[in-house]
Amino acid sequence: MARGLVTVFGGSGFIGRYVVRNLARAGWQVRVAVRRPDEALFLKTAGDVGQVTPVAANIRDEKSVAAAVSGADAVINLVGILYQGGKQKFDTVQGTGAKRLAMAARAAGAKRFIQISAIGADSDSDSNYARSKAAGEQGVSSSFPGATILRPSIVFGPEDDFFNRFAKMAMISPALPLIGGGHTKFQPVYVGDVAAAIAKALEDPATMGKTYELGGPRIYTFRELLRLMLREIGRCRALIPLPFALASLKASVLQLLPVPPLTVDQVRLLKRDNVVSAQALTLKDLGLDATAVEAVLPTYLDRYRPRGHYSRVG
Repeated sequence: MARGLVTVFGGSGFIGRYVVRNLARAGWQVRVAVRRPDEALFLKTAGDVGQVTPVAANIRDEKSVAAAVSGADAVINLVGILYQGGKQKFDTVQGTGAKRLAMAARAAGAKRFIQISAIGADSDSDSNYARSKAAGEQGVSSSFPGATILRPSIVFGPEDDFFNRFAKMAMISPALPLIGGGHTKFQPVYVGDVAAAIAKALEDPATMGKTYELGGPRIYTFRELLRLMLREIGRCRALIPLPFALASLKASVLQLLPVPPLTVDQVRLLKRDNVVSAQALTLKDLGLDATAVEAVLPTYLDRYRPRGHYSRVG
C-alpha cells in the first residue's frame, strides 16, 4: 500500500519506539497514540519536523480511540500489560481494548490493522494474561477481517524487562531463582526484528488475515538464559531452583507491590514453553533473518559488569 498516515497505539513503549522510528524512516506520517503524550515527545526526533505526532488516547475510551484513528490508513496495536493494577486489567486492555481499536479502525476506513499478541495466547490457558491475549486476537479478527497478528516470544533489547531485570538482581543478590527449576523454554526475539516484522507486514498485502510467530534463531531454557546473562556481565551467582508451588506462594505476596517483580499469573505462564510452533508462519516468511541473542547482549548489558563499560568479559 502507498505510505500515508499510521496510528501506533502504545508507540512510546519498549517495542513501540523502534516501530515508530522504522515507520518514520520509511516515509510514513506517524501518529503515536498514548495515555500521556508528554512522555512520547522524545519520538518527535525520530522523523522530520511534524512527521511524528503524539496524541492522547486511552484504549479503554471509545471517543479518544476514534479520534486517534481518524483519517489513518493503518493502525498498529502494541498496547499490553504484564500485570494488572488499578483500571489496567488484562481483559479491558488486551481483550476488549484490542477489539475496540479494530472496530474503530474499520469504521474510520483504515486499510490495514496489525495486532501484536504473544506466543502462548490461548483461550484455554490457566493464565489470565494468555487468555486475554487470545480474546484480543479473536476480537480483532472478527472486527477487522484481514488484520495481521504477530506473536513474539520474549523480546530482548536495550530497554527489555527480562535481561535487564535479572542483571540488576545479580548486582545485589548472591543467587537468582530458577522458577520451576529453570526448564521452561524460550525463543528470544530481538526488538529490532519485531519492529522490522511489523513494517514488513504493513507493506505486504499478502500478510493480511495471517498470524505469524516471531522467535529468534535458537531455543534456550530459562536456566541457559540466566547463565548467558551472568557470563556477559562477568558475575558468578548461584542459580537456585524454585518449585512452582513455592514461586506461586512468594508471588502472591510480591504481586501486592505497586510494581510487582513477580505475580501468580506470571508463574502460571512459566509452566508452558514459549517457543514458535512447528506449523507457524515465522520471520523467514516475512523475508527476515532472526538476530542472535549473543550478538546483541554485549551492546547493553556491559553497564552491569563489576567495573561497568570498562570491564572485559573473557
